Parts: sequence; structure tokens; C-alpha cells
Amino acid sequence: MRSVGIVVPAYDPNVEVLVSYLGALRETIQPERLHVELDAGSAATVAAIRDAGATVNDAAERRGKGAAITAGFEALETDVLAFADADGATPASSLSDVVSPVRDGDADLAVGSRRHPDATVASHQTLARRFLGDAFAWLAGRLLDVDLYDYQCGAKAITSEGWAQVRDHLYEPGFAWDVELVAMAAALDLRVREVPIEWEDQPDSTVSAVETSIALFRALLVSRHRSKRLRDSQLHEAIAARRDEQPALVERHR
Repeated sequence: MRSVGIVVPAYDPNVEVLVSYLGALRETIQPERLHVELDAGSAATVAAIRDAGATVNDAAERRGKGAAITAGFEALETDVLAFADADGATPASSLSDVVSPVRDGDADLAVGSRRHPDATVASHQTLARRFLGDAFAWLAGRLLDVDLYDYQCGAKAITSEGWAQVRDHLYEPGFAWDVELVAMAAALDLRVREVPIEWEDQPDSTVSAVETSIALFRALLVSRHRSKRLRDSQLHEAIAARRDEQPALVERHR
């Protein structure tokens, strides 16, 4: 069976919730490595994570979710690389469901889905927030090379081989990283599978719905542009030639 590594990105986490979640992930999935990428954490938080049996990298500043996961994936040496958000919104059993098709060789990238018809959701979201999420998913399905119910869920798994292909094409340091990962994987013809999950929205989330929606819309357009470049679109190559490209996340991580 292929080995599994799990990265949990965390910024100002509820330590009790995080430690409990780490325990559930270890017991349910039994990963070869359980690793937390912590942004601007305290010594007490670092100690609690280590006491829970996970390795931890404590960055001095807030890097953003995408940058943290990228750093974590680069630190893993397992066959399967997975991540889950620190708030525990995706139960360990559901992350196990996401990992399974990748570990079993049935997918290169598995995407947890809260909006899939077979998903089970206990939501505290406002109507406006749900509308923004649904509208984004619909638009992403029209613009990208893969049509999913949910692109943003904080539970995904990818093969180490798939990661080796997409890692140089990821630039978004924040929450838009999820969208970019899916877009680049599809553009590279990786096998993408959507997996329905159980999920509970966390009302204490630090994510701003309005700011995140703006960032996601921008990232969607940029991801479409980059995916078209990967597919040798002459138009998008011409657009790219007029821009100064920033380094990929893996380059900034070194």
C-alpha cells in the first residue's frame, strides 16, 4: 500500500480543536507522517502539536494557506500527499475517503466536495456566502478544463508523481491555491476525481467572505490563463509575454 503524508496548515488555530483533529487523523488514516505548517505560532502551540505526535514547522510570519501547504508537501517523502484544514471541518473519516482513490491508484488528484449531491453538510453559512460559493463553482466549471461541484474544499490528496508535475505551476499563496491546483492538474491531464464528504462549516473561521471571493475570482481568471498556456494556446502565450511573471511558490520556498 502506498504511504500517506498529511499536511495541516494552521494560523491562529484553536489548539484544543487542532490537537483533537490530529489525533483523529492519526487514528483513522494512520499516515506515515502527520505534519503541521504553522504560521506565527506560539511556543505553547508548537509544544501541543508535538505532544500530539505531529511534526511542525513554525514560520515567523503569516504565509497564507497555499504557501503553507506547498512548504509542507515539499517536506514530505510519501507516495500520497494530502492536506486538511486545521479547523476540522472535514472529519478524519472523510479525509480518508479523499485519500483512498489516490492511494489505490484510481486518481492522481482527489478533491473533497461539500457541494456534491452525495455530500453531507451541516452548515452555519449565511445565504450570501452560500450564493457566492455556488456562483464561483458554476463559473469555474465554465472556465476551467474540469467541471466539479466544489473546487475550494479544504481536503485534497495527490500522488507524489502528480505533485512533481504541478508544483512548478502554482503561484497563489492564499486560499486561491486550491483552485489553481485543480486547474493545473486538469491542464496537465492528471486524473481528477471528486469525492463527496461530510463537512461542517466553522463559524469561527478567519476567512473573509468578500475578500476571499474577490481573490478567488482573480485567481480563477489567472488559473485559466496559465492552464491555457500549458495547453499551448498561442493567445495566452502572447499575453504572458507582456507580463512579468512572479516566481512559483516552490521557488519562493527555497
